[in-house]
Amino acid sequence: MTGAQLALRFLLELASLVALAVGGYGARPDGPVVLRVLIALALPVLAVVLWGRYAAPRRPVRGPAALWYGVQLLVWGGSVALLAVGGHPWWAFGLGAAMAVNTVALRSLGEWSPEVER
Repeated sequence: MTGAQLALRFLLELASLVALAVGGYGARPDGPVVLRVLIALALPVLAVVLWGRYAAPRRPVRGPAALWYGVQLLVWGGSVALLAVGGHPWWAFGLGAAMAVNTVALRSLGEWSPEVER
């Protein structure tokens, strides 16, 4: 069960990157296409950098737990919010629900906390 939940978490992390790109592109529907593309590219790159540095299991920066939780909330919450604002509210709801269920399952299995080391 834990392996399946961790695999699902990884897929949800990848889905959040796609959601950031799609939501970032759609957040300014009347804006210039070049700006929309730049936003769609920049948001996932920024999320990868933040996640890899502060939230990944093998992260190089071991800050306080609030930083770990904050980065995850920023990336996952931002991806759901941008997806909803970008014109895909049902996808945002589904992604957010899957993230919440997976997080609760991993927390109950003891696999979701800043102390988890691999």
